[in-house]
Amino acid sequence: MIKTDILIIGAGPTGLFTVFEAGLLKLKTHLIDALPQPGGQCSEIYPKKPIYDIPAFPEILAGELVKNLMQQIQPFEPGFTLGERAETLDKLDDGSFVVTTNKGTKHHAPVVVIAGGLGSFEPRKPLIPNLVDFEDKGVAYIIKDPEVYRDKKVVISGGGDSALDWAIFLSDVAAEVSLVHRRNEFRGALDSVEKAADLAKLGKIKLFTEAEVVKLYGDDNLEAVVVKHNDEAKGETYVEADNFIPLFGLSPKLGPIGDWGLEIEKNAIKVNNAYDYQTNIPGVYAIGDVNTYPGKLKLILSGFHEAAVMCQSAYQLINPGKRYVMKYTTVGGVEGFDGSKKEAKKEVVQSILA
Repeated sequence: MIKTDILIIGAGPTGLFTVFEAGLLKLKTHLIDALPQPGGQCSEIYPKKPIYDIPAFPEILAGELVKNLMQQIQPFEPGFTLGERAETLDKLDDGSFVVTTNKGTKHHAPVVVIAGGLGSFEPRKPLIPNLVDFEDKGVAYIIKDPEVYRDKKVVISGGGDSALDWAIFLSDVAAEVSLVHRRNEFRGALDSVEKAADLAKLGKIKLFTEAEVVKLYGDDNLEAVVVKHNDEAKGETYVEADNFIPLFGLSPKLGPIGDWGLEIEKNAIKVNNAYDYQTNIPGVYAIGDVNTYPGKLKLILSGFHEAAVMCQSAYQLINPGKRYVMKYTTVGGVEGFDGSKKEAKKEVVQSILA
């Protein structure tokens, strides 16, 4: 059985930053994530997409943010159980918890922190009869590495920011990009809509509006798609394609966590934001996009704040009656469990006696 001070469910940005805040308090952490690598959505769904609202970073790629967080927490030597989903939560007589994964790995801790983002994700798939036959054979629902599409013929379906952004990005990577949307109006940012329209005029994007992909063709791999137009006079268009990427969003699900007896509201976990983001189960906290409370903002920076506040409460729960005096890192530095230490250089004041 894996034992730790704080067990973190979810290794996205909020979960990773929790390791740092706990480390400052000399608390050991271990993380569970169903994905095979840390980083959550930032690693799995959009590692190459820029993020603009991280303090002190005017722009940073999601994958780079994860890389930096991993470097920041390295001195605190967190443990990881990756590629396994937290399945059950059992409370012991002493108030501590045992969390067991779908593969039977058991974890024991006095504090459990759910930092699972929006939960597990399932892509919203278009109703195309043979769609699943081409999954991993030309059909994908997320773009991890744009270089996969270098010099390929790519068809993207969707009318939101993801569809627009990737169509624009891949117009400089792929041999041919087609963007198909059921309506004439897009739901994305105006700047992206205008840019896509400009690229269409230049012939860098083939734009099909008021249309949808209805058929896929190919032997072992995808070779073409059929675009059906709403206007019956236009009929159907046969489009050669190496790749088809329907970007209709992802459906978040809490999964087994939803059966743990937590108070749930609109697929999110209710917490006490007036104090420490604790759930209705004492000792179980929820931070980041997975929680909800009045005034909640689903932002990475909000999750960072919640992690810091939660760790202070967890310290008191783990060390009842023990007083902790918070020190700023600029004063106390950062001392890792690996023996490393970062601290500001001390000023030397020399007295000269006459």
